Amino acid sequence: MLPLGTIAPGFQLPDTNGKVVSLSHFNGAPATLVMFICNHCPYVIHIREQLAKLGREYQEKGAAVVAINSNDAKNYPADSPEKMKEETANAGYTFPYLFDETQEVAKAYRAACTPDFFVFNKELKLVYRGQLDDSRPRVANPLPVTGRDLRAALDAVLAGQEVPANQTPSMGCNIKWKHGNQPEYF
Repeated sequence: MLPLGTIAPGFQLPDTNGKVVSLSHFNGAPATLVMFICNHCPYVIHIREQLAKLGREYQEKGAAVVAINSNDAKNYPADSPEKMKEETANAGYTFPYLFDETQEVAKAYRAACTPDFFVFNKELKLVYRGQLDDSRPRVANPLPVTGRDLRAALDAVLAGQEVPANQTPSMGCNIKWKHGNQPEYF
């Protein structure tokens, strides 16, 4: 996992309309949430409504919110930029949804799965890398999707408080690495 205190790795990636978005677009935000998601993963599908809601709520509170898809779109066409555009509309995402074709941004963040969440403070230092909440798909009696853990981290950062260092890693589908492009931590 990316160590707490790490400065957010920069990026310049296209959104679903072809506009290039960089980390510097979010300078000055009191909190920055970088999410690694995709379109086809059952874990992301399970939480997509909460992701859209959380994105809207925290953008209104001044937080910067951005999602990145780093999956191999050639072997997983459901995660292509065209399908990302459809997903943005269907899910109601109000945050930029970016495509990391080279997968270098995922590697820089040490992202391992979809979804994977990273919260940075106003100095762009990592204060949280972990799960949305305890809900999981495909279980007999799933817990409700609340976003409890991620919301607590964002609320703490926005209030100028410390985020507890005891954090539960996210769980989901592994990032679909291009053949031969798997990072050493995979």
